[in-house]
Amino acid sequence: MCFLSSRVFTDKEAMMAGALEMAREIAARSPVAVQGTKMNLVYSRDHSVAEGLDYMATWNMSMLQTHDVMKSAQAAMEKKSPKTIAFSKL
Repeated sequence: MCFLSSRVFTDKEAMMAGALEMAREIAARSPVAVQGTKMNLVYSRDHSVAEGLDYMATWNMSMLQTHDVMKSAQAAMEKKSPKTIAFSKL
């Protein structure tokens, strides 16, 4: 079993509030990017680093052809929240 911790919370209520905020941030991102990240993490977990990097490179070449990449870059340059962007649907 593996754990990834980026924050420590004082109690359960604070932890739940932090988890829900993180979920809102993830939900505001491109569904294509979120799904791709999940797929790449699962694949990389069960394969070597080299295989995982090759898989990710192939995935990026094919899936990052959506308009989401351009929309995200433009929003970053304009200092807009990703919550204001209409991303592609899966």
